[in-house]
Amino acid sequence: MKLHELGPAAGSTTAPKRLGRGSGSGLGKTSGKGHKGAKARSGGGKRPGFEGGQMPLYRRVPKKGFTNIFRTEYATVNVSELEVFENGTVVTVAMLKEARIVKKTLDGVKILGDGELTKQLTVQAAKFTETAKQKIEALGGKAEVK
Repeated sequence: MKLHELGPAAGSTTAPKRLGRGSGSGLGKTSGKGHKGAKARSGGGKRPGFEGGQMPLYRRVPKKGFTNIFRTEYATVNVSELEVFENGTVVTVAMLKEARIVKKTLDGVKILGDGELTKQLTVQAAKFTETAKQKIEALGGKAEVK
């Protein structure tokens, strides 16, 4: 078999519809679009959510709340997840990503105090909870805000 002999499997592809090629083709004159109406026009059709002129649902439902587009969102890591590192390690955000503890760093990493820690670590992160800071420092480690 040569490169120029390759082709799709028999029956896996169909010929495109040849629209507007005479009445004998079955798709002549109106080209399968029928007579008049939005779908017959060029660029025709209705937008998503259109309800025939009735007030659409997305406008009938009351709007509530507020989304702050400037909010800061932190990737969270529990103290117990830091057990994978060796004793005396300086744990950085890059190391957390490398160890697959954090997927996306978002606006920074926040260390939470859930679980137990048995190793002395220097942890560098954007934020720490009070319990996380206490658990890290109780073992002689450091909680550095970066």
